[in-house]
Amino acid sequence: MRSDVIHTLLVANRGEIACRIFRTCRDLGITTVAVYSDADADALHVREADLAVRLPGAAPADTYLRGDLVVAAARAAGADAVHPGYGFLSENAAFAAAVQDAGLVWVGPPVKAIELMASKTRAKELMAGAGVPLLAPVDPATAGPDDLPLLLKAAAGGGGRGMRIVRELDALPGELLAAAAEAASAFGDGEVFAEPYVERGRHVEVQVMADAHDTVWALGTRDCSLQRRHQKVIEEAPAPGLDEALRTRLHEAAVAAARAVGYRGAGTVEFLVSAEGRPYFLEMNTRLQVEHPVTEAVFGLDLVALQLRVAEGEPLPSPEPPQPSGHAVEARLYAEDPARDWQPQTGALLTLEVPDGPGLRLDTGYTGGDTIGVHYDPMIAKVIAHAPTRTEAVRLLARALERARVHGPVTNRDLLVRSLRHPDFAAARLDTGFYDRHLADLTAPGAGAPATAALAATLAEAVRGPEAVRGGEAVRGAEAVHGAEAVHPTRPGGPAPARFGAWRNVPSQPQRKRYRSEPDGTEHEVAYRTPRTGVPEPHETPGTRVLTATPDRVTLEVDGVTRHFAVTTHADRVHVDAADASYTFTALPRFTDPATHTAPGSLLAPMPGTVVRLAEGLAAGVTVEAGQPLIWLEAMKMEHRILAPASGTLTALHAAPGHQVEVGALLAVVQEGPAATPVPVPVPEETA
Repeated sequence: MRSDVIHTLLVANRGEIACRIFRTCRDLGITTVAVYSDADADALHVREADLAVRLPGAAPADTYLRGDLVVAAARAAGADAVHPGYGFLSENAAFAAAVQDAGLVWVGPPVKAIELMASKTRAKELMAGAGVPLLAPVDPATAGPDDLPLLLKAAAGGGGRGMRIVRELDALPGELLAAAAEAASAFGDGEVFAEPYVERGRHVEVQVMADAHDTVWALGTRDCSLQRRHQKVIEEAPAPGLDEALRTRLHEAAVAAARAVGYRGAGTVEFLVSAEGRPYFLEMNTRLQVEHPVTEAVFGLDLVALQLRVAEGEPLPSPEPPQPSGHAVEARLYAEDPARDWQPQTGALLTLEVPDGPGLRLDTGYTGGDTIGVHYDPMIAKVIAHAPTRTEAVRLLARALERARVHGPVTNRDLLVRSLRHPDFAAARLDTGFYDRHLADLTAPGAGAPATAALAATLAEAVRGPEAVRGGEAVRGAEAVHGAEAVHPTRPGGPAPARFGAWRNVPSQPQRKRYRSEPDGTEHEVAYRTPRTGVPEPHETPGTRVLTATPDRVTLEVDGVTRHFAVTTHADRVHVDAADASYTFTALPRFTDPATHTAPGSLLAPMPGTVVRLAEGLAAGVTVEAGQPLIWLEAMKMEHRILAPASGTLTALHAAPGHQVEVGALLAVVQEGPAATPVPVPVPEETA
């Protein structure tokens, strides 16, 4: 038996990518090993693995980024191979070398290839020698007006960290310092370089797969232009709208890049394509990509299985890749609020149900009942659709997301649906500035429909008695009072979904219920009455008739159209899922508690995190402008700006660099209007 055959594989990663790799391992009969931090002790990837090893601690720097602990875990579990996944140590040459030094099979490219591509500046020099088209670098020290706009990038990493767009020379020194600080924090290397920023450029990449027998496949193109904070949101394969000459040029450049570094395994060569159709090399990711499923769908391949095959020394199945078929689109479902500067969200993921069926695929690291924590990326899942044409694939994906039931933290689900249906996306008018132009429209509250959903929530609560039986069964609480079953208005002789309240000989006064839509904050007040039929009916809502109402499902006839609503309640949160949209409400009390009020102008931490810096000169008493960034908070792998809510005076400052803050912590107070008297704030001992 060959010594490099893989029998037990440790995945040095977490979440959906670990679960994705485990799925292939199960198909191939390979035993799986998970590693986990204390924060991930109950995570799905731990539950799905055959074996699991704890990495003490919660922060990535103490756990998943500790290569020595991961190698020790592999040896303790009896693994004979390590797959790095993506992120964390996946492009760390020292980790790859340590895995091999421990006598384990490394499911990744050669150490030398990782080293050569680890620095974007060195990679560009290498690609220039291989004839790959490049953007000429710009020396920030000598940059002039003709060089603007500039893009600052971290030399040692990706994912948008350390990246800044500079449009004014006066801003360049400050942005260089900020980019270097973020790069040093994220990658341990503060090197930053500058290059021309291409307006309305497209992010197009080529998937490569290479073996140790001189075969290199170029597996088509992917378009990843829809991005927020330089991080991808929607990806598709093949990249639409490219002529055959450009596709051929990209394929040839990607193969040349792979051959230039002696590449093996799965990798991605990324390009920026200008509006005029000129391609420029960006970087080579020496790992599997998050968006690899769209390539798998189009080519009918399992890229993880091919990675394992190449790691075992086997050749690729043929000298040429298979022929592509159809079109695939992937959307990344995040726990984040796009309307509030893409703020990541945390908390219990109460329900996660995505429609299944032909052409649909779900890659996730969560199930309903799991918790989205503060330590890692807030991506919940990837939803992928594959169909014969782009139009069909986009339509299928949008509909699947629309019908998904996702209860818990705020997500970007509605944004994804609207993006997929936007005229520019439908026409393949794609570039990296899509969300800069369209975000306000894509996150605007919907008109009219939330009020009907709030009515459904009200009716479901109205039939929910103290002895309600959940899961679609009728509520029996009132039957003990009346001693007989009610008659369903549309099903004569059948048991009623509900009976409640004492019988009256006069019409009852309407009852009222108030809800707040999440996350936009719109309030809805719903009035209803309960006639002697026992089935509540809306009050002052012309054109609407109740057909059925149970604690979990309400059917309404609205202007002659029958509509169904599934209603799920968790404490004061109510989730209403309809055929064409989903809504989340917070039930409001009749009287508000004054103690819950926050002083106007208070800046609260939107999530737990670390204060990394303050605006220059920020102190109590200074004047600020509405929308001015005041405080930078680092949480869930991203920096978040805390903006001044209005123009006025900063009357209190409770934040300082290095402070750990909890969600809702008071960071500062801005008093709107003329200069105000600052509130004295004691200096914390650790910063004195």
